[in-house]
Amino acid sequence: MEQNFIFKLLDDDTYCVTSYEGDANPVIPDSYMGAPITIIADGVFKGRVELSSVSIPDTVTDIGGFVFDGCYSLKSVRLPDNLQNMWQYAFARSGIEQISIPDSVRNIVPFTFFRCPRLRRVEIPESVTEIYANAFKDCPNLTEVILPRGCKVHELAFDGCPKVPYIYI
Repeated sequence: MEQNFIFKLLDDDTYCVTSYEGDANPVIPDSYMGAPITIIADGVFKGRVELSSVSIPDTVTDIGGFVFDGCYSLKSVRLPDNLQNMWQYAFARSGIEQISIPDSVRNIVPFTFFRCPRLRRVEIPESVTEIYANAFKDCPNLTEVILPRGCKVHELAFDGCPKVPYIYI
């Protein structure tokens, strides 16, 4: 099946992915019309239960809210090396099993990984200084979280995750 993306030109002369139609394994290009793609807009893949993998280029700095919400078949995503922000509910109710946060991310906002029932392992680098309340709310099978020692973890960051032991790096 063909992959059709719709892009929006931003004020900084980069592009944002605003819509997608196509198969279950989208490959987001790194540029459009000669300019880099830097943002995946809110809800682009929301509810795509058949989505199994997504290739995100390193040019992407922001993943909007609800981007992968309800993508139950999505097992893993390699996040881009230049990612700075993942917004609320970005991976909510998805099927991801493990995630490695890139070194460019500074914090994990509330509800980023809300109700991810298959999520078992999270690796958080030293660049992350804070994990906000409910960032990993209701991830009942999360059993391994690798954290940097200096990271501020809100007491409710892992609310509803009864099996979480912290492993500090």
